[in-house]
Amino acid sequence: MSKGLIRSLDSTPSKPVEIPGVKGVRMALMVGRDDGAPNFALRHFSLEPGGHSPRHSHDYEHEVYIVHGSGSVLLNGSEHPIKAGDVVFVPADHEHQFRAAPTSSDPSAPALRFLCLVPITRNCGEPTPGS
Repeated sequence: MSKGLIRSLDSTPSKPVEIPGVKGVRMALMVGRDDGAPNFALRHFSLEPGGHSPRHSHDYEHEVYIVHGSGSVLLNGSEHPIKAGDVVFVPADHEHQFRAAPTSSDPSAPALRFLCLVPITRNCGEPTPGS
């Protein structure tokens, strides 16, 4: 049973995402299975200018909050602009991809940062990657 936790978005260590189709993406697991979260994991993604997630789909939904920057998301077969303050809902089995803008207003900062909430367990019962 979890005792709860408080964690800083900016001081949680991140790791490069190293899977095919990814360019310039880092991920920090803010809350997950190892923290005792029984249902959901919250992940923080940082994309360098021009960076992107893979174009993919999977058997679980996720909800995304854009924390900083701008870019686009592939959803429902077309690209849509996104910016800080936007929320994106990606239904299960929908192809999607997040892309950072090609430039950043602050060269030392990521071009796009977002929080992504996913279930701890996939629909097939296996652990969700990165949870």
